[in-house]
Amino acid sequence: MAAFLQWRRFVFFDKETVKDPSENGKNFQLPVGIAACDSGRGHIVLGDMDGQIWFLTRSLQLSSFQAYKLRVTHLYQLKQHNILVSVGQDEPGINPLVKVWNLDKKDSGSPLCTRIFPAIPGNKPTEVSCLSVHENLNFMAIGFTDGSVVLTKGDITRDRHSKTLSLHEGNCPITGLAFRQAGKVTHLFVATLEKVQCYTLSVKEYPRIELDTHGCALRCSALTDPSQDSQFIVAGDDCVYLYQPDERGPCFAFDGHKLLTHWHRGYLLLITHNNKSPSKSEFGSRQTSPTEKHILTIYDLDNKFIAYSAAFDDVIDVLAEWGSFYVLTRDRTLYMLQEKDTQTKLEMLFKKNLFVMAINLAKSQHLDNDGLSEIFRQYGDHLYVKGDHDGAIQQYIRTIGKLEPSYVIRKFLDAQRIHNLTAYLQALHRQSLANADHTTLLLNCYTKLKDSSKLEEFIKSNESEVHFDVEIAIKVLRQAGYHSHAVFLAEKHMHHEWYLKIQLEDLKNYQEALRYIGRLPFDQAESNMKRYGKILMHHVPESSTILLKRLCTDYQPNKDSTDRDSLDRPAENKANPEEFIPVFANNPRELRAFLEHMIEVDPFSPEGVYDTLLELRLQDWAHEQDPGKKKVLQEAALSLLRSDHTVFDKALVLCQMHNFKEGVLYLYEKGKLYQQIMHYHMQNEEYGKVVEACKRYGDSEVCLWEQALGYFARKEENCKAYISEVLQHIDENNLMPPLLVVQTLAHNSTASLSVIKDYLINKLERETQQIEEDERKIRQYREETAHLRTEIQELKTCAKIFQKTKCSMCNSPLELPSVHFLCGHSFHQHCLESFAESEAECPTCTPENRKVMDMLRAQDQKRDLHDHFHRQLKCSNDGFSVIADYFGRGVFNKLTLITDPPGGKSGAGNLEAEFNRDLLINTKRNV
Repeated sequence: MAAFLQWRRFVFFDKETVKDPSENGKNFQLPVGIAACDSGRGHIVLGDMDGQIWFLTRSLQLSSFQAYKLRVTHLYQLKQHNILVSVGQDEPGINPLVKVWNLDKKDSGSPLCTRIFPAIPGNKPTEVSCLSVHENLNFMAIGFTDGSVVLTKGDITRDRHSKTLSLHEGNCPITGLAFRQAGKVTHLFVATLEKVQCYTLSVKEYPRIELDTHGCALRCSALTDPSQDSQFIVAGDDCVYLYQPDERGPCFAFDGHKLLTHWHRGYLLLITHNNKSPSKSEFGSRQTSPTEKHILTIYDLDNKFIAYSAAFDDVIDVLAEWGSFYVLTRDRTLYMLQEKDTQTKLEMLFKKNLFVMAINLAKSQHLDNDGLSEIFRQYGDHLYVKGDHDGAIQQYIRTIGKLEPSYVIRKFLDAQRIHNLTAYLQALHRQSLANADHTTLLLNCYTKLKDSSKLEEFIKSNESEVHFDVEIAIKVLRQAGYHSHAVFLAEKHMHHEWYLKIQLEDLKNYQEALRYIGRLPFDQAESNMKRYGKILMHHVPESSTILLKRLCTDYQPNKDSTDRDSLDRPAENKANPEEFIPVFANNPRELRAFLEHMIEVDPFSPEGVYDTLLELRLQDWAHEQDPGKKKVLQEAALSLLRSDHTVFDKALVLCQMHNFKEGVLYLYEKGKLYQQIMHYHMQNEEYGKVVEACKRYGDSEVCLWEQALGYFARKEENCKAYISEVLQHIDENNLMPPLLVVQTLAHNSTASLSVIKDYLINKLERETQQIEEDERKIRQYREETAHLRTEIQELKTCAKIFQKTKCSMCNSPLELPSVHFLCGHSFHQHCLESFAESEAECPTCTPENRKVMDMLRAQDQKRDLHDHFHRQLKCSNDGFSVIADYFGRGVFNKLTLITDPPGGKSGAGNLEAEFNRDLLINTKRNV
């Protein structure tokens, strides 16, 4: 039970007397003789003793209509429908009538009355004490002074669709009625002077529950809104009780003689006066004298304070409309109580340092998170100034997400307040609002406090509960020397680089780091071995080599035994072994084993693998002293060269660096560098090898014999045998002019004429034979030319007799018509037309004639080019480029033509040659 005297009082409402705008600021006057009132639907409804019902609008406009002939006793305005229910009298005596008005419809200027029925419980008339209507228009309850309750069920606006029944009977007057709707269940609270009961109307038998054995006076009950679970309020002189449909709820010790009770939007309004109430049997003793003072008190039951309290003269009723409370008094004055805005109320509470109450008020007013956060901040500042750091940090924690964390952190950086700072930082991380600096600070707090349990709890939280930057946490723990915690955190959250960095650089646990890499997926294992391979190879070379072999063949991460039995094998992963060669910089033995394993497993390994292995084998070959072992190493190196997987240039350089003769010669031959082979033998003065190289490769490069002759010619030693052998081959294949041979051998002081005697004799004999052959051909050509000239002369001067009897094409006897050519060939007319390309040319002589014509045309073209060439050569600045251009076009190519003998006249010869050509080739005779 809450003590009324302990509740704080505030003035959260502004009192104002309502002025009449039409009377120049005078107080507004209510109608005379008000007996009932209610509000809703945007107006205040008043009923007077003359039977009129008045409507007061927000603009203070009054309108009325005659509802009853005598008086109005009760009014009930529905909130969800524009329906007004009234109780009054049209006749003298006890004849209460219930009328239902539809305010949306008019009848002769007045609201439409949709239903009228007498309010009589049973047969004897009695006065109506209270009235309540359900918002769904399906229930209406009327309470009487004789203790009866009449329930109208159905459409209350129509007689035809509703029925009336007596719900409750008793001897004590009914003082309060209220409907409560919870889902599909409807309850009716009934209050008398002595009892409080509840009926369940959604059940056919209307079961009743008695909630209490003491009741309340008339108008001293109300129903809370749904936010307060629609509880039934009963205000006694000593306490105010709240009831659920099945039990009594809390009570509040609000002392004072209660005259009126209302509930609106979380506020409980009570009208009291200080005198004790008369006995409950005196039902009509609630009437007061005109000069009696009434006290209006507005309670906030949720936040436990009095929002307003003031004295008024003889209050008729208090109504809530247009966002304010309106107090009606007997002197016809209307007062308005305007609630202050939430910010004003909060500022009033802040001035009194009532922060807890301000927080509760803000929540009840549904203030947004920003507003609440500001209250928590001010409350925290207040507690901080008072020295209550524990309380202050709790309020600051409630500002997380709205208040900048640095505002709080700066206040608690002192070493004495590190516990409070730790609590705030923990809350910041729980809400996932911490940044890297906050994580760093929190971990530093743990390390300063030496609180290993809290530290472990923080870092070992579930993944779904991780609210911090893991990488920052690892850095801080590592700097603070908590290496085991940092390693745990890195492994749990798969920060592989940090795990390996701590294991290798701080803990020096190389074997464990290698084991961890072997459990990683392929891509991560590959990258980490590239990064840390040299360190691991230096400390654990054998294990590192084994892992690299796995990584470059068919890598599968090391897993538990249950995982190894899995049938689902991932795709084959192979790293490039060439990329790991630098890892073995100081471990040649392990490198050799690694490379030999790679070429054994994968013969198509990268060329760099073969090149590096070749270098290692050549180093071993160069340093080996045992001939037998040296021979084995030589064969091993040559086998790599023959594998065709090495890079030619690199392999050649390696062989030359280590003076590996067999390898150098093999590579020269492989690369067709025959001159290099011979130069190599020349440098080593291997004369026999020089000649052998010429014999072996001379057909591919004939210049080798010339170079060999020049080499032997420069030697001062007696190389006559080798020179003779070279000269013999040069002579047989006519590779050098004799003069060049003589000039070359002239450089050798030991070479005598006897060396080239045989060569020169043979050369002169062959040239003599060639001269004789050329002279014979000249004579032959002259004879043929003379014969042709004679034949041409005969054709020009003598008649040609055609004695051919057979066709030169089909070899059949000639028949007319036939065609005869001057060349001596004859053809049938039809044979010539069938097989000849042109009737003007002999088909048999055409191929040979065309060759002659082509040569003649070439000669003509070159004659034309001759003049153009000389002009270009004369005008050009670079004559050599012009000559080179003509050489490229084949102008100076050798062309042999049969021409006139020397001494003939050029002009007459050209004309005669042209005539003879046409006569010989183009002339035909038809017979």
